[in-house]
Amino acid sequence: MSRSSQPAHRTTLHRALDRRTLLTAAGAAAIATGTGVALGTGGEPADAAAPTAAPPTPSASPAPTAPAVPSPAGTTLVSTAAPRGASGYRRLGEGRGWERVVREDLAAADGARADRRTVLASFVQLTDTHVTDVQHPLRFEYLRSGKPRAWRPQEALSVHGLVSMVERINSLRGGPATGAPLGFAITTGDNTDNNCRAETEWFLTAMSGGRITPNTGDPLRYEGVQNSGLPLYWHPEGGTEDTDRARYGFPRVDGLLGAAIRRLTSPGLAIPWYSTVGNHDDLHGGHYAGGAYLADLSVGERKLYELPEAEAAAMYRTIRKGRDTRGAALKELLRANSRKMRTVTPDPSRAPLTTREYAAAHLDPAYTGPGPVGHGYTPAALEEGRLYYSFRIADGVLGVSLDTTNPDGDWHGHMGAAQLRWLERELTRHGDDHVLVFSHHPSGSMTVGGPELTALLGRHANVTAWINGHSHRNRIEPHGHYWEITTASHVDHPQLARVIELTDNGDGTLSLFTTCVESAAPYAADPGDLSPAGLASLYRELAFNAPGRSTARAGRAGDRNTELLLRGR
Repeated sequence: MSRSSQPAHRTTLHRALDRRTLLTAAGAAAIATGTGVALGTGGEPADAAAPTAAPPTPSASPAPTAPAVPSPAGTTLVSTAAPRGASGYRRLGEGRGWERVVREDLAAADGARADRRTVLASFVQLTDTHVTDVQHPLRFEYLRSGKPRAWRPQEALSVHGLVSMVERINSLRGGPATGAPLGFAITTGDNTDNNCRAETEWFLTAMSGGRITPNTGDPLRYEGVQNSGLPLYWHPEGGTEDTDRARYGFPRVDGLLGAAIRRLTSPGLAIPWYSTVGNHDDLHGGHYAGGAYLADLSVGERKLYELPEAEAAAMYRTIRKGRDTRGAALKELLRANSRKMRTVTPDPSRAPLTTREYAAAHLDPAYTGPGPVGHGYTPAALEEGRLYYSFRIADGVLGVSLDTTNPDGDWHGHMGAAQLRWLERELTRHGDDHVLVFSHHPSGSMTVGGPELTALLGRHANVTAWINGHSHRNRIEPHGHYWEITTASHVDHPQLARVIELTDNGDGTLSLFTTCVESAAPYAADPGDLSPAGLASLYRELAFNAPGRSTARAGRAGDRNTELLLRGR
């Protein structure tokens, strides 16, 4: 029976933990060898092309020199961003933390389990960072006239938000529940927003470390909707009486647009990290597949800024219903409104990436950081354009990263027959391992191959968890013998990552501890602080106040900080 609806309580483990099987570097051998047993894709390659070699065996973990101590500092167990005031534009401050909820949907909790516990894995999930080039000519901001949430006032600060999240992850002293060192991080898709070369480079640099100038087009000034003079968009530096300031009380922030495109430096993650592809990484606007017209528009000098409300609402409905995936209606709309387009500075770095080019970007040595080389993708992926793979997490624990994007377009999830056959072989071949499956789309968003994927995972008792994103909300559901863990995004409120710790309780059960994490940015935004940290703080505050945002995306208590019990094997 689930206890998510019962009074929550915080689980504290100050007892010594047996870490014999913990791989503290999350595949230290993988870093040296460029592991990531790649690969397969949203396409339908022949079965013979799928990899069959087992992931390399990781090196033995060093013996612990001291008992592990839980490290909740810096997580939502301690504090969360909370609004001040009751209405209008609301500033944020420090609020109460979220307590940990024990869920027994799949197994009962033994009160003595903490004394016998062995840590199997400890890592961080990031998802839906949506690193965004807000000046890109193919963006759909104009849909806001028909749907307010189709444009986000915080989007120009997405790089600053991600860098601040990287800083937070680096500051964590260990697993919040077990104290075990964090072995790796994994992104579960929509790393970028527009399937754009510049965005991919910014994302890879933020994750691996280096300097980023989040600007395209004119190198000296911002060219986008926020200084367009159109009341439809928030103009932080004035110049027009826009709806966001007049109706919602958005602040004036002089100098914001120049600061948003100014160079900043990311320290990069201090732990290895892996990448999973999402629909926004692979498709125009996360929905449209290919097309020379859209590709030319991306790098060109013409951009549409506004549409009448009825046209915008109709186009928004078309996208939400999964229609026009080849972009015929979009092309017609853009051509019909070509005389309304404005001139912008063209930029080849806005070009869309093919699947092959997306994998190649990860393999660039400039973005290796702490490894592994390719962050899961290999030269084989580059040659065959395949973006699914398996990787060794620790002794007895395997990770599987899937590609659930649809190569024919559509923002919904897709799973082809060839990838399903490959996954069946991987799960069978690693029957003695605990398997953690990662994908962008959750089960409820899979329209092609979804029932087959759910059934496949249900047939294999070694599947421990299916971890994903896409919906921009926290949700945790039991499925037979495993848990599905869906985590909210970095771009929308409440802007979270999630630490996940897997333990063997020594009593025939396992526990998955999930702990949400906010960025390192100050809770209270200072409009006069245009430093990277100040902008990351404003990024969070704007997301909370964005018209159309939903507080339900944080989920219920049992969807956030949890201990998820399940039966061992």
